[in-house]
Amino acid sequence: MPDDSHEQNGHENVPSRQRRRFEGISSRAYEHPADRSALVALRKLSGFDTVFKALSGLLPERSLRLLFLSDSVRVSDQQFAHLNDMLRDACYILDLEKVPPMYVNQDPQPNAMCIGLDEPIIVVTTGLVELLDEEEMRAVIGHEVGHALSGHAVYRTILLFLTSLALKVAWIPLGNLAIMAIVTALREWFRKSELSSDRAGLLVGQDLQASMRGLMKIAGGNHLHEMNVDAFLAQAEEYEAGGDLRDSVLKILNVLPRSHPFTTVRAAELKKWAESRDFQRIMDGHYPRRSEDKGTSVTDSFRESAAHYSSSVKNSKDPLMKLVTDIAGGAGDLGGRVRRGFGGFGNAAPGGPGTNADQGSGGGTDTAQEDRPRDDE
Repeated sequence: MPDDSHEQNGHENVPSRQRRRFEGISSRAYEHPADRSALVALRKLSGFDTVFKALSGLLPERSLRLLFLSDSVRVSDQQFAHLNDMLRDACYILDLEKVPPMYVNQDPQPNAMCIGLDEPIIVVTTGLVELLDEEEMRAVIGHEVGHALSGHAVYRTILLFLTSLALKVAWIPLGNLAIMAIVTALREWFRKSELSSDRAGLLVGQDLQASMRGLMKIAGGNHLHEMNVDAFLAQAEEYEAGGDLRDSVLKILNVLPRSHPFTTVRAAELKKWAESRDFQRIMDGHYPRRSEDKGTSVTDSFRESAAHYSSSVKNSKDPLMKLVTDIAGGAGDLGGRVRRGFGGFGNAAPGGPGTNADQGSGGGTDTAQEDRPRDDE
């Protein structure tokens, strides 16, 4: 049973089935290396949070809070009580002292987010509530509580604000370019933060299959009888390894405007982490505590992030990443490798050694449209 301090903070309800609780857990335990190094660096900058919070007069946080309070349903013992129980469970398991307010917003699009500067608030849509079962929803709420524990809400709110601002100043070429440069960098960080919070959702739900089902439903709707987890994960494998260098470039262009990684990629990343030694150590009770956060080294975090990226590139099956690895390893015939990777720049003349670089360039392609700002499970 929870102790008295947690009862006072709204943790009266313990999980409906026995789950491990991670008392005093630091968000560093589940954060993706790239996410963690960025956050550590930001937090170490003198006055960074103070400066960002000073923008609260410009940011629409108060407006958002009033909007949800006036036009959404606040989760409580009287309203959406089952979601309230899950929220308390999630905060209890991750030892988040203050339970953030949560709202249900009428929207058929399955979606959830954690925003706020001074205090995080969680919003889930009716489309998400109606789509997921109890265990899947528990992973989603754990995902959002993970955002709150990591302090992501502050930076997510700023990302939403800057994205909106970029649209308003689109007619000013240089101003828009400057803002979009920041937005692009924040999106790259936020995509990694989503992988972190997927892990937090797994720590809360402690049911990998439920997390997988939730991601599949977000991708394909409420048709589980028509879907298969192994086949879904095979899509991620095909996505990573398939195609040539042209496809590698298209992948980059497709993901740039997105705030979230692709769903199959998230599922594959989460499964990989669930099978790792790091996850098992956390489940065994060996994890960093928040009391140790002040001693966190920026250099160590960057080193860990660099090691992760190096390992990812080395082990990647993506054609472009394999080419980068070969170049780093001093592979010869670079020109030939590039031509073959792009399917050939043109057809060689019969019997001749040359290629016609002007013939096979291929036309332009449409990149993915900007997705709606969202923070789904």
